[in-house]
Amino acid sequence: MTAPLRLGTRASALALTQSQHVADALTAASGVPVELVHVSTYGDRSTEAISQLGGTGVFVTALREALHAGTVDLAVHSFKDLPTAPTTGLTVAAVPARQDPRDALVARDGLTLGELPPGARVGTGAPRRMAQLRALGLGLDVVPIRGNVDTRMARALGPDADLDAVVLARAGLARLDRLSAVTETLDPIQVLPAPAQGALAVECRTDDTRVMALVAVLDDPAVRACVAAERAVLTALEAGCSAPVAAYAELAEGEDGGAELYLRASVTAIDGSDGVRGSISGPAPEAAELGRALAAELLDRGAASLMALSR
Repeated sequence: MTAPLRLGTRASALALTQSQHVADALTAASGVPVELVHVSTYGDRSTEAISQLGGTGVFVTALREALHAGTVDLAVHSFKDLPTAPTTGLTVAAVPARQDPRDALVARDGLTLGELPPGARVGTGAPRRMAQLRALGLGLDVVPIRGNVDTRMARALGPDADLDAVVLARAGLARLDRLSAVTETLDPIQVLPAPAQGALAVECRTDDTRVMALVAVLDDPAVRACVAAERAVLTALEAGCSAPVAAYAELAEGEDGGAELYLRASVTAIDGSDGVRGSISGPAPEAAELGRALAAELLDRGAASLMALSR
């Protein structure tokens, strides 16, 4: 009997759901059994706000250490949690199909964002969301929150609710079958998603050619191109996953019949007082170059000072 592959995962409900989805897809495609191995990360154990956790990697370092040590064969990450710098000896072998990358509002009484009264308390864990919500000029009291998806939702919907609404990634709610709680899916014109939001990264050791070959069947080239463009913005801005940076890429058929990539990105001051936003389009094979070009434009328009104010 073929020995099962050991898939390293965080132990949160969302991480386990994402990892089990990848495990099932891999077994269905290859016939190789996959077992989940729970790995505790610093980001899971800490109660600090996201912006205070010490930069990118707080949710992935322990998983990568397990890969390097050989105690797991592959790991599944929320791609938006991965540092943009490459890691020696590891590679993202697959970027599977992506969930809807938009943000979602979960509010009391079925309210939408525009229906929340001035002074309404809205919770979210991401500085990016906090900055963009404040920039809308709706007079909302935007507060930082931590916890898993259900814990956050209870802050707005539970019997002891102390908030009027929370904003979460729609992808996580979809994977946990919580979409019935969504009162509004936020248009990217209002709140632009985080780079790689809704996407997963399946990582393994670069020298493990067997696992790389098995995992490759899960890769979605279109999603990989979009994520490459979005994360290139982050890299060029020298910003981490806790910075108020947003980027969202979409693919469409170009005039020549090839895949055309349309990328939007923004940097917003954490208090919402100022921001820069831009867009660019070009051939999908040039995804990373497009991301770097758009980041350069944002830097020319003052993005660096906005990020400095947000630290």
